[in-house]
Amino acid sequence: MNRLQVLYDVSLQLNKVLDQDITEKNRETVIEQINELIDKRGIHLETITSPYTENEKQLGKKIVQLNNEIQEKMQQLFDELKSEMKQVKKQKKSNRTYSNPYENIQAMDGMFLDSKK
Repeated sequence: MNRLQVLYDVSLQLNKVLDQDITEKNRETVIEQINELIDKRGIHLETITSPYTENEKQLGKKIVQLNNEIQEKMQQLFDELKSEMKQVKKQKKSNRTYSNPYENIQAMDGMFLDSKK
């Protein structure tokens, strides 16, 4: 098998995993699959050295295009996770404020005496 073909196949698998709908229920398993496939890709990338045949060059162009798609999808997934984490953090703060509404109030109690002259 062509040495770039293995990398291309792993990239296709990764793209397929990223194409599926990611919900709260399956998010953890999908992220584990993504991490495993990224590790596989990294191992195969380290073994690839020049010179390249003409077929390998054409396959390399396909891999680069596929890699760009994968990066966009992973960035979108990362942005979704980041916004959800912000929302959860905001919800926690809101719940904490609701349960203890006077937590952040710093009252400077004192009095002022006005004296007559």
